This record gives sequence, C-alpha cells and structure tokens, in this order.
Amino acid sequence: MKKNRTQLYRRHLEKIDQNVLWHPFTQMRDYGRIPPLIIEEGRGSYLKDMNGRWYLDGISSLWVNVHGHRKREIDEAIIQQVRKISHSTLLGISNVPAIELAEQLGKIAPRGLAKVFYSDNGSTAVEVALKMAFQFWKQSSKKNSKKKKKFISLKNGYHGDTIGSVSVGGIDLFHGIYRPLLFPTLKVESPYCYRCPIHQTFPQCGIECLNLLEETMKRYHSEAAAFVLEPIVQGAGGMIVFPKGYLKEARFLCNKYHLLMIADEVATGFGRTGKMFACEHEMVSPDLMAISKGISAGYLPLAATLTTQEIYQAFLGEAQELKTLYHGHSYTGNPLACRAALASLELFKKEKILERLQPKIMLLKEGLKQFYEIPYVGDIRQKGLMGGIELVADPAKKTPFPVGAKIGHRVVLEARKRGVIIRPLGDVMVLMPPLSVTEKELRRLTQAVFDSIETVLS
Repeated sequence: MKKNRTQLYRRHLEKIDQNVLWHPFTQMRDYGRIPPLIIEEGRGSYLKDMNGRWYLDGISSLWVNVHGHRKREIDEAIIQQVRKISHSTLLGISNVPAIELAEQLGKIAPRGLAKVFYSDNGSTAVEVALKMAFQFWKQSSKKNSKKKKKFISLKNGYHGDTIGSVSVGGIDLFHGIYRPLLFPTLKVESPYCYRCPIHQTFPQCGIECLNLLEETMKRYHSEAAAFVLEPIVQGAGGMIVFPKGYLKEARFLCNKYHLLMIADEVATGFGRTGKMFACEHEMVSPDLMAISKGISAGYLPLAATLTTQEIYQAFLGEAQELKTLYHGHSYTGNPLACRAALASLELFKKEKILERLQPKIMLLKEGLKQFYEIPYVGDIRQKGLMGGIELVADPAKKTPFPVGAKIGHRVVLEARKRGVIIRPLGDVMVLMPPLSVTEKELRRLTQAVFDSIETVLS
C-alpha cells in the first residue's frame, strides 16, 4: 500500500512539473516529451531522483556546489543560524553573519577591493557593478567624467539576465530577441582562439585580438565608463579560455584609457579555475568584481559586488547631495546565506581545498585528451575544474551542427543512462564537478561523457 501511495505521489509531481512549472533556459515542448528527472536528495558528489537512482553531479548543480551536497559543517552552520534568526533587513541596520562575511571576503579578494555590497544572484551583482560605475563617473570630480556613460564588453560574454546585465552580454542566442529593451554598448570580439575572429593562431599571433580592444578604448575612452568581462574563462559562451596574458593586458589598457574594469567572477570564483578567483592567475585587481554561485557553496542564493575605496568615496555626501546608491534587495545580506558562505570559506582553509585541487585538475586534463579520438570533437578547453568539449559537424571547417539536431541535448540524455548529470552550452559539453569530487568520480565522469558522445555521434 505504501509503495502504491509513493508511486501515485511521484506521478502527481511529474504531472505538475510538466504542466505547471516553467523551467529556465528550457524548451518546454521538448521537456514534456520525456519523463522528468526530479531530484529529492543529495550526498557528496551525487544526486538521487524520486525513483531512488543516484547520479554523479557533473555540473555542480549549475556551477554552484563546491564541497558536495549535505556537507556536515555547512548544514550545522545554517541550523545554528536558524535558531538565532533567519532574516533581517540590511537597509539601515546590520546583522552578524553579513558583517563577518564582508570581513572575510575583503581578506581573500584581489588587492584593493575594500567594500562589499550584497545582493542575491550573479545578474544582480553585475547590475550593481554597472550602476556603481555609471554613478561613480557622474559624481566624480575628474575632468570630463560626466560624459563617461557607456560600457565596453566582449562578444560571447554572459553576465546574467536582467536588462542591464543582458545589455553588456554578447550571446545573441540568449539575448537577441530583447535587443529593443537594451541600452547600447560597445562590443569587442572575444579572444576565442578556436574560432579566432581575425584568423590568427595563438601564441604566434602575440594576442593580436588585444588590438581590437585597444582600438575601441582609444576611440571611445572619453565616453566609456568601464570594460566588463569574465576573467580567464567565458562560461556560458562555451567555456572559452582566454590566451595567457589577455587579462593582464586588458587591465593595462583600462588604466591607460582611464576606464574602470568590472570582473564578472560569478562562474569563475571560489576555486573553479584552481585559484580562489580567476583574476589571481595574472595578478589582476579589477575596480569592481561580481561574485555569486559558489559563494555559499550552492546552499542559498547570495551574491556580492566588491569595489575600491575610491569608488565608494564618490558616493559619500550630505543627504541633499543625493549621492546615495539607491539600490537594494529584500534579502540583501541574508544571515542564513552569509552563514553558509562563512562555513564554506572555513572549509577552504581547513581542508586545504585549493592545494588538494591541483592533482584533480591534472587528472581532468589527462581525461579530456581521449576526446580527440572522437571525429566530431573540434576543440577541448579547460581551466582548473572547468572543462568544455566543442562538438562540430565538420572539424576541418569547424562547421557547427544544425540547431535542430540537438546534439548536446541528446548527449545529456545518454549520460543520464550512465548515471551522470551534465548540461551543455549548445553543442559544447560542459564538465564542472564540485571541487570535492574524488579522482575516482572524475574518471567516471569523463568516461561517461566520452561514451555518451560516441553513442550519439556514431
């Protein structure tokens, strides 16, 4: 009898899921054609569905999980915080976890980032950075600063889905339909070496694409407020890894042409690239930095925008001067989320996460090499535990598969049969397991994805 009730409840949830719930970045017509995968439990690197089957979480539950699911120390930290208070506003008053986390973020952030402004997701963290940059120049006493209103950003960049963050994004597939709603920005070709926009080859080219960035800055620096980019890796654009030196030179150009640099570390932050923040690979300190996803180890929504004392100073004044940053969120600095983030940062130190990550990064690098055996693999990209395998119809011409072929989607379904959950970016297969993934699990992940691609493309 109990088994029958469980089956009826499961079928009820499946029906509601397909008929009522609208999933993000999901074509719901396709979604309704197969039984939904409904997760009800997690443990370590694994997720369990309502049928009792366990799956290896190959994408950290969309790039957010850091230490595995049901990590005891984080569970207990949240429970202890619930016993005190779960939420109070940060508008005009404060709370203990928000203060403690701000202190810790200041200690681990790139040099010069001294102020922390909380929000609740990556899009809003970027949106805050854009508003800060715009208002900074408007309130600055520097010569001609009032003209600096535009933003320079990279094609293939992704910075979220609010109108401001979409405006500086560069992926037409996601954002093209909303163009009439967006404010104009200056787009520059990204350093996408596999599909180089100027048909060069790295490293012989000497990162020639930087010339495109400098030309834009030189022409528009008097009216440009900031340059926005994802440092080192463009995540949603297809796991595009920048050539070594691009980020450092971009920082130099921002200084040269008096532009602020906004680093979107939402996807790359908290160990994903092998450093706490991707900017550290080239010793770069941005003027503003957006962080989210891994900040709370995948437990609760939280984000922050970090900035410098100089930018903060431009917002200080008497009430009648109207210099205040008029931006905020109901759940800004939520105590539960901040307490989870504090527990996560403590684990980074206690378990020496970054040091122990290096052998796993090398193991992933070795595991990805085998994918070149598959004729339809055009390019393999990796930085830290972020990996991308680009599948193409014709490797010689780098011709993409037709969208209607749904190659990436089909590979995902094959991987599920093998007990692995992944999610593609078009036909770029993404591997981004939790930092706590074991070497055995990492081998299983790469092999399952390899076998799934072979099956689909055979």
